[in-house]
Amino acid sequence: MTAYAIAHLQDVDLGPEILSYISTIDATLIPFGGRFLVHGATPEVVEGPWPGDLVMIAFPDMEAARGWYASPAYREILPLRTRNSTSVTMLVDGVPEGYKATQVLAKLG
Repeated sequence: MTAYAIAHLQDVDLGPEILSYISTIDATLIPFGGRFLVHGATPEVVEGPWPGDLVMIAFPDMEAARGWYASPAYREILPLRTRNSTSVTMLVDGVPEGYKATQVLAKLG
């Protein structure tokens, strides 16, 4: 099942370190099958506050997403982002093809 790395970025300093991070991150995704779905987009907010930008990266599964985040290549460049932005980053499983919202009820009962 597809898994996602999602980041809500705020207060990004577009200095040399972030530029280096941006020019290096693509290579860290390749071994894990990661690909950008959204990168630095400012959402059109229709409910609630959302200061900042959104990044979404898809991976084949949660194992690949965790592997990428823990990889030496990504860990090496991670401080370039964390020193130059405020962010919340998470890994989350997607849902299978054909999923219906009511399926969550089975987990509750």
